[in-house]
Order: sequence, then C-alpha cells, then structure tokens
Amino acid sequence: MSLNEPKKLLLHTCCAPCLTYVFDILKSDYDVLPYYFNPNIEPVEEYHKRLETLKNYCRTVSIDFITGDYDNSRWLANIFAYRSLGEKSQRCVECIKFRLNASFEKAMELNIDLVGTTLSVSPHKDADMINKIGLELSTLTPIGFLVSDFKKNGGYSKSVELSKQFGLYRQNYCGCSFSESEQL
Repeated sequence: MSLNEPKKLLLHTCCAPCLTYVFDILKSDYDVLPYYFNPNIEPVEEYHKRLETLKNYCRTVSIDFITGDYDNSRWLANIFAYRSLGEKSQRCVECIKFRLNASFEKAMELNIDLVGTTLSVSPHKDADMINKIGLELSTLTPIGFLVSDFKKNGGYSKSVELSKQFGLYRQNYCGCSFSESEQL
C-alpha cells in the first residue's frame, strides 16, 4: 500500500439503512468493503429481505459488497443461554462478538487491514460495548478495529433520511427472534 492509497476496511454491515450514512462518511478515508454477515436475523425470510435491500442499494450506488454464510444454528448455539435477556445485555454482547469475530476472520482471509461495523449508528446499540468487543478481538489478530459511534452528530437521523431517499426497507427490530418478540 502506498502512502496515497486508503487503508482497506472490512465493514460489517447489518443492513442497507445503516450502511447508507456510514459508508458516506468512511469512503473518503478508507477503501470500504461492506460485509453482510448476520446469521442472527430471523426468520430466514427477514434475512433475505434485508439482503435484497442491501443488494439493491449497493447496485444503485455502485458499491461492491460480500456476504457471509447464514448459519443460524451455530449463532443460536452461541447465544442461547442469554436468550431471555433484553437489548444491550450479554445476549447482544455474544451476538456482536460472534459477528465481529467472523468479520476479523474474513479480513484476515482477504488481507484487509481493518474491521469496523455499522452497528453503532443505531440508537438501540451501545457503541462503547461494540468498541470494547472490537478492540478485544483485534488483540487476537494483526487486524485493527475502527472505533466508532456513528449515531453521533445526527448519524442515525441522517441514515433514516438516506433510507427514505433511496426507498429502503427499514426493519423494526434488531434481527433475532428474541429482539423481535421484545418489540411486541
């Protein structure tokens, strides 16, 4: 990498609405590759609906992205003991750790310097918790972690505006069936 080339960033992407604003602010400083890895999303029809929305958005704005495997049973085995805990609990810690760990593995496989995530743009997510997990995982690999709180400075509302502008499907729960039932 020469001094003028931006650092490569594998950006764990939970959905197209969260990617909109986050990608816009990162693209001038990084060579961003969104990575859709979300085996937590249930039911599988919801997973595919979010993936199709991401595909359509990325096609519209000419962004390349990659997708990880949908292995919901492996994800569930990792968080099952915490299933009855609510949003921002140990359940979310384990879920985020699972998805970010896979992101670090993918970054190593692709020889990418840095991992980040769109998750902190959500007002329902604890950026400090996400950053702590990312930094801990980065100590296990030669890959760095991009510390962020994308909801700051109106980031969430900007992502909502962009989602409306592009006509994107916006879900009303984080992704897992446990978070969906908590919305009722």
